[in-house]
Amino acid sequence: MEEKKELLDQDERVVEIELERLRGFVNHPFKVQADSQMIELQESIKKYGILNPLIVRPRQDGTYEIISGHRRKFAAEKIGYRKVPVIIRVLKDDEAVVSMVDSNLQREMISPSEKAFAYKMKYEAIKRKAGRRKCGQVDHNLGKKSIELIGEECGDSPKQVQRYIKITELIPEMLEKVDDGSMGFTPAVQLSFLKKKEQKEMLDAMEFAQCTPSLSQALRIKKLSADGKLTVRNMEDILSEIKQKEIDRVVFKTEQLHRFFPVSYTAEQMRREILEMLKLNMNKYWDE
Repeated sequence: MEEKKELLDQDERVVEIELERLRGFVNHPFKVQADSQMIELQESIKKYGILNPLIVRPRQDGTYEIISGHRRKFAAEKIGYRKVPVIIRVLKDDEAVVSMVDSNLQREMISPSEKAFAYKMKYEAIKRKAGRRKCGQVDHNLGKKSIELIGEECGDSPKQVQRYIKITELIPEMLEKVDDGSMGFTPAVQLSFLKKKEQKEMLDAMEFAQCTPSLSQALRIKKLSADGKLTVRNMEDILSEIKQKEIDRVVFKTEQLHRFFPVSYTAEQMRREILEMLKLNMNKYWDE
């Protein structure tokens, strides 16, 4: 589907530019995917054309950087367009970042990681602009922090904006779990406090326990990390605990299991070994 209409300045006009002269925005945080929405957009363009021109800014090498319209450009290219309608705006780097983020945040479906990196880019741009403010320059947002401004403009509380920016510190594999919904956003915020090495170990622990952490588990793991006591073993132990909200459970009595293990084994040792055997069996199954 076409994106929302851009606001045009009075002196702006629409021109057509060849696709090969358009460049993607540097470090563009929003993904352009060949999904069902892209198919809808292509069908819309085939039927009605590009109703909403792309917004671009000129570059020194004679090309143009896309501020808004990466998806429209991709769709047009796929259906054979050679030129697309654009509006050219002369913007400084930080102005371009803010404009790019604001125009893309209007989209209906945005993943948590896209929003996180967009907020981070906008936050850093606003901070740089504030730092370069001239002595006599009037700022109508005086006294407001960059985080507060973003929250007001984007519809999130300042705390939520901070949380989004924080998850940009997650390794890509962790962010993927947030995007696909297999890990909750709030636990992910807590895991973003872990060191990169600990996050990688956390992925292994999740694989071992076949689950992702609840908020309370993530908080405990975060505290162990802060205290310098976090190990793969206690990550696995915490994740392997039965969560309160889990209703359907498979339960074995200890006496049922003892016939398969040495008498000296504790319940915890049996549990860990069962999980290890299941993991090995699953790996063997997928390798066949």
